[in-house]
Amino acid sequence: MDNAGYTTLTRMSGLTREMQTIANNIANASTHGYRKEGVVFSEHIAGLDDAPSLSMAAGRVRHTSNLQGGAEYTGGSFDFAIQGEGFFLVETPDGEALTRAGNFLPNAAGELVTPDGMRLLDAGGAPIFVPPDASEITVAADGTMSANGQPLAQIGLWAPENPEDVTRRGGLLFGLENPPVPIENPTILQRHLEKSNVDPIGEISRMVEVQRAYEMGQSFFDNEDKRIRSVLTTLGR
Repeated sequence: MDNAGYTTLTRMSGLTREMQTIANNIANASTHGYRKEGVVFSEHIAGLDDAPSLSMAAGRVRHTSNLQGGAEYTGGSFDFAIQGEGFFLVETPDGEALTRAGNFLPNAAGELVTPDGMRLLDAGGAPIFVPPDASEITVAADGTMSANGQPLAQIGLWAPENPEDVTRRGGLLFGLENPPVPIENPTILQRHLEKSNVDPIGEISRMVEVQRAYEMGQSFFDNEDKRIRSVLTTLGR
């Protein structure tokens, strides 16, 4: 394969990865707390002996959009939407993780957990306990949770010390290389959930663009195959 073929092949590989990312965004357009993901293309330029330099691009870097999603009223006492920066801190089997998904519920022990059973941590990094006899749960804008008018704990909002250290574990979880830092002035809305920040129309438009770019690369390989076959047929006569 010549240099043009290698260049086209790496580009098509990156476009395939971008298409998968776009499809995942569209699938999560209605998932509360989901943050859109994108693919960043990198370029490698190499000098060639007695020839122009060769440029090859590959989609290797995953980028998460930090745009604020809209707040949707749910009426649930343990549904929380973050306004502005910050993440909830949850305890997972693989260590602490950040998330913007704010739908929680008390487990059998009275601790607030995610639907998957991961414990929500307070501003001090400890689990949040809700008394089983609490009839009225309120959460102030700063995250202070009260039961029947008595303060219980303060829900912590956290941010990575370095945004580049965050790695996406799954659809809604982000892992950390270093301990997170607390947000000084958190803002939480009770009985609301943050919507996904995916723009479905924009993602569908981008999907069409990526599909056309991929088809152009496929067309190049088809034409190259015909050219090579034609040359071999001519030389074989």
